[in-house]
Amino acid sequence: MKSVVFVKFLIKLLVCTLPLAAYGQITPALPGYQDHPVLNKFPDSVIVEHEFSEDVNYRFVLSSLQRTAGQVVPENSERLRGGVTKITYEVSGEFNGADVYQFFREQIAERGYEEAFSCEGRACGSSNYWANDIFRNRILYGPERNQYYIAMTAETGAESKSHVALYIITRGNRRLYAYLEIVDVGEPLELPVVSDPSAILDSFRQDQTLVLTSVSFANDELLVGQSDLTLAVQLLQMAPELSVYVVAHLREEVPLATLLQRSLARAESVVERLIQLGIRVDRLNPQGLGPLVPQCVQDSCADRIELVIQ
Repeated sequence: MKSVVFVKFLIKLLVCTLPLAAYGQITPALPGYQDHPVLNKFPDSVIVEHEFSEDVNYRFVLSSLQRTAGQVVPENSERLRGGVTKITYEVSGEFNGADVYQFFREQIAERGYEEAFSCEGRACGSSNYWANDIFRNRILYGPERNQYYIAMTAETGAESKSHVALYIITRGNRRLYAYLEIVDVGEPLELPVVSDPSAILDSFRQDQTLVLTSVSFANDELLVGQSDLTLAVQLLQMAPELSVYVVAHLREEVPLATLLQRSLARAESVVERLIQLGIRVDRLNPQGLGPLVPQCVQDSCADRIELVIQ
């Protein structure tokens, strides 16, 4: 609750403070999400981002990356179609990328999965290419020497198969992430279900804040078409008396003024989509706080879009 008060204080008084350090502890897990059944998570890791999309035309990368004619392309890849689950884990700083890589390699061997390709360090190519061109997840960018990649195939049933892309990176700020993209082809596996909207609304009223998942951006600012704002629309329709701040948080090693401008553009993009989905403009107030509020009700949070009750 203290975090919500601080957010409102910044918004209403437009106070600019120095960025607060957010590197002292691991980010707590997002509520309502679980591991994908195809792989167990690394011990002492938590889910900080989770997304699921149905019927996706997916490029399964089976090689290192290179830039050709201005485009980043793998030397070898395969096109798949199916439901895609994306999970970002943050791993405790007590471990390193090699520990996480070895853990998953042993699990793959124990379960009899087929490893199609793997690479380590600079042999994988540019981390910038993996983070921004392949996975489109800026949080995964880090020094090339700190990266690992595994592509594998898992038989999950008589008529179903999962293709798994695993990327491990230790960023320059020493945060360690394991990122999974799982493509379920054929009969889908049973996936976790998010709580009932009415229960989420009760929690939203009590906490006065809600972090939206399944939101991503193109060119760092424009909301992409696959972003899912269904839950936000449901909650606002269920509680027509509520007005909210739509707050964008963004951390990166660039000037504060740049982060404030970019995060405001993100918030405005979300507000524009909510208006298109039927929410009145006078109920929505976009705000960009950049890195000024690194904590949320779950403690320390990754870059996010957050609804805060006015």
